[in-house]
Amino acid sequence: MWTLPSKKWHWRARTSALVFSQRLPQDHGFRVLFCSSVLNLCELLSLRPDLSKLKTVLYFHENQLVYPRQKTQDRDFQYGYNQILSCLVADLVLFNSQFNLDSFVGSLKSFLKQIPDHRPKDLESKIRSKSRVLYFPLDLPDVLQFLPEHKRRRRQSATRSEAPSEPAAGQGLDQGLDQGLDQGLDQGLDQGLDQRPLHIVWPHRWEHDKDPDLLFWVLLRLKDRGLDFRVSVLGERFSEEPEVFSRSLDLLKDHVLHWGFLQSKDEFYRVLCEADLVLSTARHEFYGVSMLEAVHCGCFPLVPDALVYPEIFPDLYRYRTRDQLCKRLTNYCRRPDKVREHRVEVDMSRFSWKTLRPKFMELLSTSDPECDL
Repeated sequence: MWTLPSKKWHWRARTSALVFSQRLPQDHGFRVLFCSSVLNLCELLSLRPDLSKLKTVLYFHENQLVYPRQKTQDRDFQYGYNQILSCLVADLVLFNSQFNLDSFVGSLKSFLKQIPDHRPKDLESKIRSKSRVLYFPLDLPDVLQFLPEHKRRRRQSATRSEAPSEPAAGQGLDQGLDQGLDQGLDQGLDQGLDQRPLHIVWPHRWEHDKDPDLLFWVLLRLKDRGLDFRVSVLGERFSEEPEVFSRSLDLLKDHVLHWGFLQSKDEFYRVLCEADLVLSTARHEFYGVSMLEAVHCGCFPLVPDALVYPEIFPDLYRYRTRDQLCKRLTNYCRRPDKVREHRVEVDMSRFSWKTLRPKFMELLSTSDPECDL
């Protein structure tokens, strides 16, 4: 496996093909070339014609055709265009979610309209015909040592009972969002249960596409309403970050438990295990590893009803507007016990390495680039 450090993304996209063309051995017995869509596969195969004899597999963690820009003029056409070229030369194109695949192929026509004339045609059918969905596999650790007592009890109770199949959105759940607390959070709870302040965790990159403005808007609304809560704002930080983070820290200092990236993975999992609710405010998400890690650690997920989230989370866990988000968090702050005792109904097995390993092995062992995944 050949990799580059996960920083300076724009330079990786521009120059990694040349770097790898020099690093990959000339004398090799490779059968399959498996690469990320950040790499310009078209350039690599041009620089190393010997690699064109291999089966080439391109994997999309995200795509640049629908990346939200703060300003239209900030959008660099070349990144998305390079991904299109890579798709055309690859034998097989894999996406980490159906949303990722559909948003990429569905945006081709509008993206290419930026070309003033002589636009290429029929790319949608060419790319979709060689595209498949294969979830990114998670090999999650045993976090029992980090779980608080109420999460241990809940996990033990779930283990003793036969695991139910994933329900359809809202199936078997109380739909009364406007009648106090919403959608099934009152299942089997005692009214006098633990009323410690709700602990909200936001474990995302500190960048504008994760919409930190919405995060701090809703947290400050909760504060203004006199609600008690705690928040951990985690995730990777960069040299340039939205100003809303520094502005909000002082305003929320009495509510903040953790602030910033945690270097230790164990410490990260420990905070997730301590938290009650994991929140996404993203405007750009194709999978969401940190959200699934938090669910693994027993957190109640709350996500936008958009992007990849409807593909993963039942309706119970999705909000449609910022006012609805604020209303739900207000309710949860008033009755945190209901969040703590809810057993999250997300089928995590779909994303496990154990489930996905045979599909990856089939893909990498076959000589047929159109293998059925």
